[in-house]
Amino acid sequence: MTAKAPLASPARLSAALTHLAETIDARALEGDAASSWTAKLLARGPDAAASKVAEEGGELAEAVRRESDERVASEAADVLYHVFVALRARGVALDAVAAALEKRQGISGIAEKSARPAKD
Repeated sequence: MTAKAPLASPARLSAALTHLAETIDARALEGDAASSWTAKLLARGPDAAASKVAEEGGELAEAVRRESDERVASEAADVLYHVFVALRARGVALDAVAAALEKRQGISGIAEKSARPAKD
């Protein structure tokens, strides 16, 4: 199966993700849980954020299987948003995620996965 469009459009995605991260940081510091979903989710803690990541991931998977490209993009946006909220809820900086991605550059996904330590 071939892709319909190239995956890369880094400048646009970078700007959107930067704005998203800044908005989440602002809601974490100043947000009102009564009027901000982000503030409300952050107030509920990492477990609530993790549940939303799992829920949205399932919705994305279902969209990939059966729905329109527009729906897939919308669900992917939901996943990215909830991943960013979960990272903030855990206090994991985006720089740590970038470092993890950088370590994997130029390495086959199969090789990278086989080099990971076994989970308990």
